[in-house]
Amino acid sequence: MSTYYIGVDVGTGSVRAGLVKADGTIVASSTESTQTWRNPSDHRIFEQSTTDIWAGICKTVKASLAQASVDPSQVKGIGFDATCSLAVTDMNGEPVVVTSGEKLGSIGDRNIILWADHRAEAEADLINKSGSKVLDYVGGTMSLEMEVPKILWLKRHMDAALFPRCQFFDLPDFLTYRATGDNIRSTCSLTCKCSFVPVEGWQQDFFSHIGLQEFVQNDYKQIGGANGKILTAGRPVGAGLSKTAASELGLLEGTPVGSGVIDAYAGWLGTVAARDKENGKVSDYVPSLEDSGHRLAAVAGTSTCHIVQSAKGIFVNGVWGPYKDAVFPGWWMNEGGQSATGQLIDFMIRTHPAYSLLQTLAAERKTNIHEGRQILHDELEKLRAQENVGSFTELTSDMHFYPDLHGNRSPIADARMRGSLVGLTLDDGLGDLARKFNLTLEGIALQTRHIVDEMNEKGHSIQSLYMSGGQAKNIPLMTLFANTCKIPVVLPANSGAAVVLGAAMLGRFAADFDFGKDAREQGDILWNIMVEMTPAGTIVSPSADEKESRLLEAKYKIFRESIEIQKRWRKEMTDAAK
Repeated sequence: MSTYYIGVDVGTGSVRAGLVKADGTIVASSTESTQTWRNPSDHRIFEQSTTDIWAGICKTVKASLAQASVDPSQVKGIGFDATCSLAVTDMNGEPVVVTSGEKLGSIGDRNIILWADHRAEAEADLINKSGSKVLDYVGGTMSLEMEVPKILWLKRHMDAALFPRCQFFDLPDFLTYRATGDNIRSTCSLTCKCSFVPVEGWQQDFFSHIGLQEFVQNDYKQIGGANGKILTAGRPVGAGLSKTAASELGLLEGTPVGSGVIDAYAGWLGTVAARDKENGKVSDYVPSLEDSGHRLAAVAGTSTCHIVQSAKGIFVNGVWGPYKDAVFPGWWMNEGGQSATGQLIDFMIRTHPAYSLLQTLAAERKTNIHEGRQILHDELEKLRAQENVGSFTELTSDMHFYPDLHGNRSPIADARMRGSLVGLTLDDGLGDLARKFNLTLEGIALQTRHIVDEMNEKGHSIQSLYMSGGQAKNIPLMTLFANTCKIPVVLPANSGAAVVLGAAMLGRFAADFDFGKDAREQGDILWNIMVEMTPAGTIVSPSADEKESRLLEAKYKIFRESIEIQKRWRKEMTDAAK
């Protein structure tokens, strides 16, 4: 009988499970939407529910098994990835409400502060003035999207008697806890999002200084325990699936569960070991673990994360990390990011006056609005021909867009940054929407280059960009990445599958784990699993002609200038208000 592994990906708005063979073939998959609560009077609030998410996971796993007619006994391992959101429960695992108000801290389903939630700005400011060593490992500035600012916000707003009853999880660790009943945490979550300093562990002076001294006093029980055992990616968690979780998922009790990772790191796992494919021919070259140091993984969905691995720790201002052992024992990782990319593209389209016309045209073509972006591409092509220019970049040469409508994650690390648009006219038609659509793609690509440049300047040597996520289907954007960053872009065989595939690799590694081997040997096993299970990726090479290259270079210069102008204007207004 064939053997299979299950990968479970919890994204921002949905849960997906994939049933995967040992060669990386996804034989079945299922997706369920998840609920996000917003506050109509506070745009910073994004909340979810572990109860809702676990129910979705159970549905998708069972549906995948049924779809492929696979017996549970054939599933040899399961792995989880999830967004880096804060899940809160009591010490028995019951969900604790995180919504501001009288129910805060009580038992209830609305118990996740989503990664995108920006309520903890004051707490992040306090942390960033601490001067603590933990800041060295998050690019010098802690994002309010990380877990410790959110936990501190909860302490400041929750009944003092309720806070000590809570335990706090980065969402991937909650999922392995829910699946196994074992509360052991992952290096990925604790190091990347919870201020666990590589090699040294928790910093007592830091938690005491910011007002979380009870963590020190209770031996860090609320966030995963003292400086003891934490697991690198894919190591087996406990005794595998608990009896309860196995029944809920339709699997066998004891099925190995791999230590989880944040979703972006699953995207890294599912892409960077790919062989290259160009003109339909797969390269004979088999990548090595050392090659991963030259491959930047960009996991692009609602937001985008940029991850690269290195043999030594590299400190990059405004870029998270370096994180030791986040995936491979002994290796370090840096993570850049853009807080809004897919979400930004949707916003720029939906808020334009011509959006209703685009909807009408999409309906006439019997396509959905996302595929309706082809209509905008067609409109750009028409305008390009009418104006007799060689590229879409020429169409927007007098327009400049800075894309941080939801603050900057990297490499400025400034949540107060905002978007700007130069070159407005009185045009509100479909052609103007098409130009602004292209301008938005340009802005995302220019910011990607900013992140790559900062990483390389500090010591990385990024030579290619490995994409995953829904945006990998946006070929005009991928071409802009290649032309703007001046490096090849490698697209996965299935743009939406890489993250699920990475999670399934964790399940396979847990099933194959040999406790008799040392860390280096285990790393070789994991890399070989990645090489075996990752489909070849298609190369998009830089293709801009000389004129478009000059225009993109000029736009990049203006992009960088716009950052300094915004900072200067902000200071001038702050000074004027004193």
